Amino acid sequence: MIVITGATGALNGATVEHLLERMPASEVGVSVRDTAKAQHLADRGVRVRRGSYEDADGLRHSFEGADQVLLVSSSDPTADAVALHAAGIEAAVAAGASRILYTSHQGAGLGSPFGPAHDHAATEELLARSGVAWTSLRNGFYAHTLGWMLSPWSETGTIATPADGPVSWTWREDAAEAAAVILAALASGDDGGEFDGPVTLTAGTAPDFDEIAATVSELSGRPIARAVLDDEEWLARQAAAGQLEPMSRFTLGFFRAAREGRFAGTSPLLGELLGRAPRSARDILAA
Repeated sequence: MIVITGATGALNGATVEHLLERMPASEVGVSVRDTAKAQHLADRGVRVRRGSYEDADGLRHSFEGADQVLLVSSSDPTADAVALHAAGIEAAVAAGASRILYTSHQGAGLGSPFGPAHDHAATEELLARSGVAWTSLRNGFYAHTLGWMLSPWSETGTIATPADGPVSWTWREDAAEAAAVILAALASGDDGGEFDGPVTLTAGTAPDFDEIAATVSELSGRPIARAVLDDEEWLARQAAAGQLEPMSRFTLGFFRAAREGRFAGTSPLLGELLGRAPRSARDILAA
């Protein structure tokens, strides 16, 4: 059995749907905070059990009988994400899972200016010490967040952000489908060697914001300028617009990591798993 956490969320929820296209529902289980929100899966024959990283006993019960467990990373910026992930890893080991998979992120590293990269790197260290086979799905930076970072360009005619660098903007839905392909391959008897440890899943291109501005200009039919702001000036503008400082500094960490090249790499693996070219930043801007 494959058990997936966070199955009512956007990422792993999509993974469950893609997995159900590849294997019987009786071989799929989900571990969710609110079982009522997963009733649509139970109605299709998926095993639904309540599980939370904050409830060790419940989590172990939700993982019972699992050969593979896919752990979703915590999305709560105020939580001790590494401790939560550790609870998930410990529960999967206790349940006897032979492989643990985890939704990590490209650019994971303790030295990154982007806060979540530390959590992902620390979680990967825990996985490496777990004693069972593991896969860290290092997904490219999710393309749906691009719109939040472009500033109000449609009103100002300018994309005004801090200095950045290339980013392999990756569709979350593509990463979700790839996870299902990997899970199904492993369930079918694939020895999993190519999926051991960190696995990078990105779009095929990594544009910077100068290129994004050019694409927005082309798609919108109007000239859109690119203005590079000093970090502190950008923070001041964010504050003036009513953005809370912790969130602004969180986002600034992304720009600082991008200018260090931490999101610049691309890999052909995502396209190979999907059997088609992954969707790009241009695709989401067009959409």
